[in-house]
Amino acid sequence: QVQLVESGGGLVQAGGSLRLSCAASGRTFSSYGMGWFRQAPGKERQFVAAISRISGTYYTDSVKGRFTISRDNAKNTVSLQMDNLKPEDTAVYYCAADVSGSAYYTRPDEYEYWGQGTQVTVSS
Repeated sequence: QVQLVESGGGLVQAGGSLRLSCAASGRTFSSYGMGWFRQAPGKERQFVAAISRISGTYYTDSVKGRFTISRDNAKNTVSLQMDNLKPEDTAVYYCAADVSGSAYYTRPDEYEYWGQGTQVTVSS
């Protein structure tokens, strides 16, 4: 069983930055694909970013150039550096782990484990 715990959310002004972190249990973390998703009020869960087992990265168009995903396998963590935040980034952000070897990182159904989420609020 994989446990995921997000941290780093909060309230920030437009143009500011936040760094989210996700800590994962298990000694096989390096074999997981990891993703970040978000869900805003009244909206469906949306893909944000993903990083593969070999550190290939993927981003939704709206965050390219502003967000950076990274992983530290020695610490069993994945991070999302969010710069130049906009009000439309406001959402609950979820960390997810793919332990089954999926190649489709943008699909929520490919991830088996999810964190509880952390709130990111960007004020205008």
